[in-house]
Amino acid sequence: MKITRASRRQLQFQNLLFLIGLLAVAGLLGWLSTRYNLEADWTSNGRNSLSVDSRKLLDTLHGPVHITAFARDTPALRDHLKDLIARYQRHKPDISLHFVNPDAEPERIRELGITLDGELLIAYDGRSEKVQNLSEQSLTNALLRIARPNPHKVVFLTGHGERNPQGQANHDFGQFGKLLGDKGISIKTQMLAESPKLPDDTSLLVIADPRTPLLSGEVQLINRYIKRGGNLLWLIEPGSLHGLDPVAESLGVEVLPGTVVDATTQLFGIDNPAFAIITDYPMHEITRNMEDKITLFPQACALDVSTPEGWQAQPLLTTLDRAWTEIGPISGTIRFDQDSDERMGPLDIGYVFTREQGDDDHATQQRVTVICDSDFLSNTYLGNAGNINLGLALFNWLNHDDRFIAITARTASDTSLELGKVSQAIIGFGFLFILPLALLAAGFGIWWRRRNR
Repeated sequence: MKITRASRRQLQFQNLLFLIGLLAVAGLLGWLSTRYNLEADWTSNGRNSLSVDSRKLLDTLHGPVHITAFARDTPALRDHLKDLIARYQRHKPDISLHFVNPDAEPERIRELGITLDGELLIAYDGRSEKVQNLSEQSLTNALLRIARPNPHKVVFLTGHGERNPQGQANHDFGQFGKLLGDKGISIKTQMLAESPKLPDDTSLLVIADPRTPLLSGEVQLINRYIKRGGNLLWLIEPGSLHGLDPVAESLGVEVLPGTVVDATTQLFGIDNPAFAIITDYPMHEITRNMEDKITLFPQACALDVSTPEGWQAQPLLTTLDRAWTEIGPISGTIRFDQDSDERMGPLDIGYVFTREQGDDDHATQQRVTVICDSDFLSNTYLGNAGNINLGLALFNWLNHDDRFIAITARTASDTSLELGKVSQAIIGFGFLFILPLALLAAGFGIWWRRRNR
């Protein structure tokens, strides 16, 4: 082909168009890479992405969230904070992150009480919360606390040997009380003999296993609180009601004699048969979103309820069919005695009561829960199975915080890889011998083919 001046200009023009098109495509790809991205979390349990519970909480936050990170110019720390907050920003774009070097603003640091490098200050709807533990659980709990416009005030009855919500003894509720505080629930204890009036802003009264009888005047105050529409959580242990019989009568509650036992608890690795095992629950707001369906109740008793007028009662915790109420001592060989007052399962050990208060324009629902066990929330047994989730959901429902019931911690299940001796030997032998020999054989084969051409 003869190259003329016209054909040369045509080729130059085509090359120019090709170059312009190539640059345009490259620029367009670069623009798309900055505007759009695709991420996938292939880890088991999705631990590198935001949990479902955290996303549910973000859906309830209407309005921007401002996060200020007081962190020095340390790349590793700031990158970690950016990655953590980015999980939330992908689901809620109006979450902003602003960095402040604490060395540059010492007066502001002292005024806010910032004590840790990397500490976060979260602001939402005029309320703020500080976070020191840089994890999703801590950040979600902080968002949950500031999402409550008015913190709930839970009063634990004291003065009669009840479980202490700040106590560290095995039978106390110290660990659970700390969890409630992390969720933004204010806890206080009150002895009715000293302060005969419950605060007007009490959202929930908790009677946790009194060991000595209450005075008649204290019982009247509790009944008066219930009649006024107050929410109540009553945790009972087998034996005497310690003067609270009038409260049981007003709710139509009868405690059956004996302790709930299940002789097949050894199937779950439990040697003591005096454990009530709950594996199935009714469709209720408390248990609807529970992920761990097994809860354990040591030394529980059974309830028989006659629903009083104006109330609605529903069993919440029901044992397996094989359980029964053992009246005699729980030692040696135990069996169900049909000729006694013992009752065969299924047995109800927990009930929820509701009734409507007020008129149609200002109607509220009063909520009461009676559970014939208090050990399931104690420091000793709180970590068993789903006891924590049940306890948190129970308090959220009684405080009318139904939307926060499913906000629970998430754990990772694949953080370690365990290999047996055979697997280790195969991997070691493969990398030390098989792989080098395969590369050597491939190189020798290529050399031999080139040599014989």
